[in-house]
Amino acid sequence: MLQAFVALLLIGAANTAPLFAKKLFGERCAWPLDGDAHWFDGRPVFGHSKTVRGIAVGIVTPALLAWPLDQPMWHGAAIGAAAMAGDLVSSFCKRRMNFAPSSRAIGLDQIPEVLLPALVARGWFGLTLLDVALVVAVFFGLEIVLSKLLYRFKLRDQPY
Repeated sequence: MLQAFVALLLIGAANTAPLFAKKLFGERCAWPLDGDAHWFDGRPVFGHSKTVRGIAVGIVTPALLAWPLDQPMWHGAAIGAAAMAGDLVSSFCKRRMNFAPSSRAIGLDQIPEVLLPALVARGWFGLTLLDVALVVAVFFGLEIVLSKLLYRFKLRDQPY
């Protein structure tokens, strides 16, 4: 159970680090990851809210946090990369469905960004599929609740 908590902590760090970086740095280094490219449907690939800076801090933060949690830094980086990949999958899908950037899509906003890194961490942390499901469920619930708090502290643009 402790290992599931460590995985959840690293996944949470990956997903919240871009919010703190935006607050800290504003628009500095906030280059759109997709370079303003558009997909075949004429919509942005990911949109302006997905930045090079956000992806970088989403990978580096759990890597740095892994060490004091007695985990190899590369495990943290891999978990961060998987979380960022899941977030990009969500954004890509939302653009295809014509959702505005930062708009709400319950489930699509949470599940890929926690499920992919939980599956990546599964072997390293000895997580069962039930543990993975628990990590996903706890992350989902916390994200719904904490997003309102992050909005109140002006770390999120939307209260969800």
